[in-house]
Amino acid sequence: MVDLSAANATVDAVYRSDWGRIVATLIGLVGDFDVAEEAAQEAFATAVDQWPASGIPDYPRAWIIQTARHKAIDRIRRRVRFAEKMQTYAADESIATVEAPAFDPNAIPDDQLRLIFTCCHPALALEAQVALTLRTLGGLETDEIARVFLVPTATMAQRLVRAKAKIRDARIPYAVPDTVDMPARLEAVLAVMYLIFTEGYAATRGETFVRTNLCAEAIRLARLVRRLMAPDPPAEATALLALTLLHDSRREARLDDAGDLVLLEDQDRGRWNQALIAEALPLVEEGLREGPGPFALQAAIAALHCQAARAEDTDWPQIVRLYELLERVQPSPIVSLNRAAAVAMVEGPRAGLALIDALAKAGELERYHLLHAARADLLRRLGSWQPAADSYERALALVTNDAERRFLERRLREVRSQSS
Repeated sequence: MVDLSAANATVDAVYRSDWGRIVATLIGLVGDFDVAEEAAQEAFATAVDQWPASGIPDYPRAWIIQTARHKAIDRIRRRVRFAEKMQTYAADESIATVEAPAFDPNAIPDDQLRLIFTCCHPALALEAQVALTLRTLGGLETDEIARVFLVPTATMAQRLVRAKAKIRDARIPYAVPDTVDMPARLEAVLAVMYLIFTEGYAATRGETFVRTNLCAEAIRLARLVRRLMAPDPPAEATALLALTLLHDSRREARLDDAGDLVLLEDQDRGRWNQALIAEALPLVEEGLREGPGPFALQAAIAALHCQAARAEDTDWPQIVRLYELLERVQPSPIVSLNRAAAVAMVEGPRAGLALIDALAKAGELERYHLLHAARADLLRRLGSWQPAADSYERALALVTNDAERRFLERRLREVRSQSS
């Protein structure tokens, strides 16, 4: 017998750290996205039931994969006529003759990379490529992905269903393509890795603000893609690695000892990882050599933050110029929101507020909590207490992460005390 809380904690830890690896491995074994996800969920449920009585296995991830594999085969057999499907399997040896994988707990499988390139096939629309990979590899729920793309949950659900069907019907291979075929998929692959990192760096919802495992996995995959395309990797692949390293260098300073959010300007810069910064800075320069790509520009902005010994030393005018260029290279309302925040640091909160109000009027970011949080902060800095409180309340109605919620609640109490 094992303590129930210990068993459940282990199940939860494996789910958080290894969901993407498990699903990627299962897709490679059974060749079906839906079956792989459903079988993985069943295996985790079985672990919750069995581990308190039988004990936690030595290699929990391997146990989950083996259990899920058997459940996947059973599910396929139930879904179709047994004899017909077994003839197919006998012909292509995709399941019936597959050997149980030998799991080395110290090895990192590359099933995730095959999954990314499968999802990022040119036959799929770019947004569908990114969304499908976030769902299967990142473990994000459909509503979380919908928020990333600023679309309704039902719309995103339909896109995911169509993307899976396209992969199945077109028999898109589960493999890393030849080097000559990689450029056609590179844009989506890099976008996926960045969004996986972003979800790890600031989790969409839940108690955990930073999902370290997702950050580490995104960085590992960024390194691997860059090596695959050596000796002359594309500048944007290099820039993405630099960008993720620079963001990750600040991870330990983003929460205080109580687990509460610390803004960039208030962080203890002595806690920043200088080794990661030193590794990333030459990569930023390398990423900019071929011209200002989106990741190269974002990496240059991150580098300016990391090179400032104090918050007041930050080169905000240069950051504004970089955001202006990024708006031209890759226009999006979120880039415009970030530029507005930078403008406020250079020209004052009123100038930034005018830009944010224009974005709010356009409506694309109406359900994006950071728009309302940024607006509230500028109103607070201007001493407009009641309008600031109104914007904080709107942000709180939309935020889904507990650490961000606590920060916004604290600021709301502050402005309410000023207005009373």
